[in-house]
Amino acid sequence: MSLIRLTINRISYSQTHNGAYALLLNEKNGERKLPVVIGGFEAQSIAVALEKEIKPPRPLTHDLFKNFSDCFEIKIKQVIIHKIVDGVFFSSLICVRDKIEEIIDSRTSDAIALAIRFNSPIFTYENVLDKAGIIIKAEETEKIKKEVSNKNPKTKKIDYSKLSLIQLEKAVAIAVKNEDYELAAFLRDEINRKK
Repeated sequence: MSLIRLTINRISYSQTHNGAYALLLNEKNGERKLPVVIGGFEAQSIAVALEKEIKPPRPLTHDLFKNFSDCFEIKIKQVIIHKIVDGVFFSSLICVRDKIEEIIDSRTSDAIALAIRFNSPIFTYENVLDKAGIIIKAEETEKIKKEVSNKNPKTKKIDYSKLSLIQLEKAVAIAVKNEDYELAAFLRDEINRKK
């Protein structure tokens, strides 16, 4: 079975799972998207890794794993989301050390958080996309983004769209200092929209 490359689209607050997030992965050469429900900690870790400008004061768990792997010259060659059972995705890390390849079982959220840090590609199989993939039209994507920002508790307190770039940059610095990486990532998105 051939592998299908996936890219990370975005992380949004899950409307169906309380306290959870939805990680949306895109089929690289297609229209299908793969929504994966992940926990808050994993969402935060993925968001921090995606935002290269956000540096936590202390290493997060996935950063520690990356540092450990670097010390022992272990590389993650790729991540494969190989099956879905009862709504739960199963993934593998394909690791290499001294030209020896090992396959390690992993939760999909952890595998993706590590793939970002190792700059490793993420793949799945056709049968996984057939079973769990969805197609979202452009207008639906914009509607989802608006709903997410309206229902996200972080965005209800302040209308960040009305802040200047300088105010947003200060807010990012405060969010990072307070280790609120979810808010920092949200603010970084708002800055990118204004630029």
